[in-house]
Amino acid sequence: MTTQLDFARVSFAADLARYGNRPAILADGLTLTYRELAARVDSFARRLGTERRLIALAASNDVESLVAYLAALASGHPLILLPEDKPAALESLVAAYDPDVVVRSANGECVLDERRPGTGHTLHPDLALLLSTSGSTGSPKLVRLSHANLQANAESIATYLRITAEDRAATTLPMSYCYGLSVINSHLLRGAGLVLTGLSVVDPCFWELFRREGATAFAAVPYTFELLERVGFADMDLPSLRYVTQAGGRLAPESVRHYAELGRRQGWELFVMYGQTEATARMAYLPPDLAAAHPGAIGVPVPGGDFLIEPVPGLADGELVYTGPNVMLGYAETPEDLAQGRTVTELRTGDLAVKNAAGLYEVRGRRSRFVKIVGLRVDLGQVERLLADLGVHAASAGTDQGLVVAVEGTHDTRLLTKVLAQGLGLPRAAVDIHAVAELPRLATGKVDYPAVAALSAKAAGNAAAPATAADKAAPHNRTPDSRSPQEPQGTGAGPDTVRRIYEDTLEQTDIADTDTFVSLGGDSLSFVAASVRLEQALGHLPPDWHVTPVRDLEPRRPGRPARTRLARLFAPTDTSLVLRAVGIFLIAGTHIGLFNWQGMAHVLIAAAGFNFARFQLSGERLPRLRRQLTSVARIAVPSMVFIAFAYLVTDHYGLVNIVLLNAILGPEQVTTQWHFWFIEVIVYILLAMTALLSIPWLHRAERRFPFIFPLILFGGGLLTRYELVEPGVPYTVPALWLFALGWAVARSRNLAQRCIVSALAVLTVPGFFEDANRDVTVIAGILLLAWLPALPMPRALGRVTVLLASASMHIYLVHWLVYPPLAGLGLPLALAASLAAGVAYWALCNRVAGAAQRLRART
Repeated sequence: MTTQLDFARVSFAADLARYGNRPAILADGLTLTYRELAARVDSFARRLGTERRLIALAASNDVESLVAYLAALASGHPLILLPEDKPAALESLVAAYDPDVVVRSANGECVLDERRPGTGHTLHPDLALLLSTSGSTGSPKLVRLSHANLQANAESIATYLRITAEDRAATTLPMSYCYGLSVINSHLLRGAGLVLTGLSVVDPCFWELFRREGATAFAAVPYTFELLERVGFADMDLPSLRYVTQAGGRLAPESVRHYAELGRRQGWELFVMYGQTEATARMAYLPPDLAAAHPGAIGVPVPGGDFLIEPVPGLADGELVYTGPNVMLGYAETPEDLAQGRTVTELRTGDLAVKNAAGLYEVRGRRSRFVKIVGLRVDLGQVERLLADLGVHAASAGTDQGLVVAVEGTHDTRLLTKVLAQGLGLPRAAVDIHAVAELPRLATGKVDYPAVAALSAKAAGNAAAPATAADKAAPHNRTPDSRSPQEPQGTGAGPDTVRRIYEDTLEQTDIADTDTFVSLGGDSLSFVAASVRLEQALGHLPPDWHVTPVRDLEPRRPGRPARTRLARLFAPTDTSLVLRAVGIFLIAGTHIGLFNWQGMAHVLIAAAGFNFARFQLSGERLPRLRRQLTSVARIAVPSMVFIAFAYLVTDHYGLVNIVLLNAILGPEQVTTQWHFWFIEVIVYILLAMTALLSIPWLHRAERRFPFIFPLILFGGGLLTRYELVEPGVPYTVPALWLFALGWAVARSRNLAQRCIVSALAVLTVPGFFEDANRDVTVIAGILLLAWLPALPMPRALGRVTVLLASASMHIYLVHWLVYPPLAGLGLPLALAASLAAGVAYWALCNRVAGAAQRLRART
């Protein structure tokens, strides 16, 4: 039996009833007071018996598991805590430690498997809890924690988080994970409430429960913040939220700063924390008021703890060593180890750290995460940081024989191998990079490094390689020709599948189920061809197809959907695509003199803003920056090449035209040198927006306020539209107003927002051109974008529409040279020849770009 001293050391489990009728557990449809919870704990403790026994608990985030956990602690039974959803881990530890009792949660109650009436073990009086070390679920190596460890760590956490009985924490992490368990312990210690749930933060039901129960806090690991981005956490109304905690791995400093500032604006605090299972849970925390200024620091020791930095021979940084009452008793690897008392007095963390000028500790790397390859010492953490600087999410493992790196998403692994090998000074053969749909992760959200290491064995065809989480993140860096003979080419309708269309239109070969048109580098130029082919292959194309994963676009069953007669004659065609086709036809025809319909160039500027928002604003900042620069290059390079040709064969243009600087350095009076003003306007605006969004705080502002952000730009553009500010650059800056308005149209998500952008167009366009017909054309184009995402087009015109829209920029370039010598033979002929020449130049540019990309892939 456990002694009275043991009860005193773990009061948060033994003295629950002292908080009386305060709510302890708030689950979906159930509320338990502390008095009721204590009664359940006492009842279950009686089922466990009075003789101390070794208990294994397969726990989930439910009331039954929590009751069993508290009952074991309160009655002094040492407990092995495991995740309920890992039966293999339970079997492994049962085989290794032979527990006396196994407890499982099933159908709303705990099932006891009493394997013997008493105990077959010698159990040390201080032993309270046994947890798997981080990342080793199922390993026989366990951390031995005492009642004093649990109580001390709960006290220190509750102190620096200032937890009171008024707080309510939502359980976002498994209770079998030391971080998730520390949330439970520290809140029970203070008589606070637990909103007990197993729901994920991506589930809307989680946030409904959070609001309904008035939760004040939740815990997050780095991966949780990726999920929060997906669900629009920054825009959620969470009036009861008081603080968010983060641990379980390093959160990028940029993200720390972003969420610290977000919390400051919204009235909650971010606590960045540092810990290990061996320290029960927590060793350090970063005070919230220092997070924005020191986002890379782990902070200060928790109350009652202390750090020292011990020099490491051969390394500039020393090892971080922690002491405190929450340091484990030691490790257990066999049942005999359960009889041992304290074998450890300090915790050597294995982390390399420094103490900065502000008195805060910063972790610089892992002492154990070094390998020595061809005589060079390689920091695996530095490998991940090098790739992160390129905008690539990666996890690295390895041995002294070489590196194994998993990179998340679709990437050119040969190019990354070359860059990484050069950056580290390693031979390419020593770097093995695998592209995976998602980095393999443990249930805690941490990267599964053994699974990363296993990728190398799997790629080599090692049939004995163990099955790991990497199986779920299988490499997808095969070329189409690497499929097995039995593997189908796709699941789409006929030979033109989504995957194949993307391969053709985007010059990509490594396309995963989770990829989207935008993530693969699609932009407004490739959008046209892809959208038309997809509509032909699928029968219907959803409005948000460009951000829909490949797996969700592919039909569930082979075969093209049956079409009605009307559907066979007409097809819904993206409005921006129709505007580009009609626009270039009217622009060229007006310049040639066949008719006079002005205003479409400015409609296309608004459409450029619309497409910029659709294709260039998703993803993280650095990948987004690269995609934006690539898009600018796809406009600027063909333009500069053609203008250089025009400069050589005519005397209409100057050198400033070739470098697209006529608006800045050219003559103020309108001459033939102003023929390419439209191209210059688009390039200038796109470069300006790319530069603007490369600033981290503006990048975050755009993510947080997607509709307000372009409206602010629109307001700035009005200063030049109404000539309140002299831009100094004719045409260009005034056009920002229309570009931003098109951007805002793309970000309009409801009726009110569409009404706002429509009203702004109607109010601000009139008077700009001093031509009512031109005003009406621009307003009509913007209203079409705002209210009609697609227009019904006769299928017979589909091919012509695709060609004109795809080649619209190229037609604009070449028609200045094509139509003058043909105008005397007939204006319709001059227009037709201009359109045909532009299509031909577009096809040539595509062929050259495709050849260049294939050449880069081979080198």
